[in-house]
Amino acid sequence: MPDPSDFPILFERLKNLLQVYESRLVVTDNTAENYSLNTPFSKKFNKEVFFGAVKINKNYVSYHLMPVYIFPDLLDEISDGLKKHMQGKSCFNFKQVEEGLFDALDQLTRTSVARVKSENLL
Repeated sequence: MPDPSDFPILFERLKNLLQVYESRLVVTDNTAENYSLNTPFSKKFNKEVFFGAVKINKNYVSYHLMPVYIFPDLLDEISDGLKKHMQGKSCFNFKQVEEGLFDALDQLTRTSVARVKSENLL
């Protein structure tokens, strides 16, 4: 059973993966339990587009990464271990810090930022 008292540490670790992109993206929520980023205004969609978020839930901490929903081929190279943490098409749920998987998630986030930029969404 996960220890919810560890979730703030897990949240901060996952938040750090997204936070490095604040200079290119727009912070839409930044609380102790929810952190969210959008793209800047996109001419293609005529609005800001949700990019990603980290959220503390009752039984896990979720990491949302919308580019993998928009561009599913981004998931072609991810490990089975990271795939096991997927919930739906763009969310990864964690109950504890898993450094190896976080490294893979960091790489996936970097690739996602590059893809969003190449598609002129940044």
